[in-house]
Amino acid sequence: MQGNGILIIPNVSPIVKTIAWIVLSMAITSCATGLNAKIQPEMNTIKAMPNGLPSMDTSTAIYEVAVNEGVSYQDVIDSLKSVSEGMNFVNPANFPIGEHMKLRGIDPQGVKEVRSFCNLSMGTEIILDHPEFLVFAPCRIALYEKPDSNKMLKLYLGLDRPTFDLNSIKNPSERAKKSAQELEDALINLIDKARKGDI
Repeated sequence: MQGNGILIIPNVSPIVKTIAWIVLSMAITSCATGLNAKIQPEMNTIKAMPNGLPSMDTSTAIYEVAVNEGVSYQDVIDSLKSVSEGMNFVNPANFPIGEHMKLRGIDPQGVKEVRSFCNLSMGTEIILDHPEFLVFAPCRIALYEKPDSNKMLKLYLGLDRPTFDLNSIKNPSERAKKSAQELEDALINLIDKARKGDI
């Protein structure tokens, strides 16, 4: 019976009521647990990173790091050049997007540029197995300023993750997956050193 929106169990012993509440509680818990199991894999996209690097959101192609305090734009550029050469990367092209915006009378609101890096001993297997992956090459690192939590412009390095880009390839080969991970790890190492101004 139901009265005023309240479920009433008439003329049953306290033991039966207790059993009924236990069964009801178990059913609710079971439903909640099942729902949580379905939601959890989608929510668990944050990967902890070593060496004090920011966590990575594996659901996005972008991985970014803030440039350390006291490290200037020129320090970052010098570091990218020095460290990339030491890692056998070449820097075939730079895209000074912010400068082009200025030429068109648009305020870029700080640094806005993209630098490409290649190492043909890394990533080759991806291109051999899946030539269409070339649309994502060469590897791009963006250098940009955006407001921080205090609404002050702060310098960041952002990376387009090869392992995420590989998701766009149907049935990628195992060696392509391995190569993409190797390349991504190297690029993360590069931006980690650059954010500190290492030479």
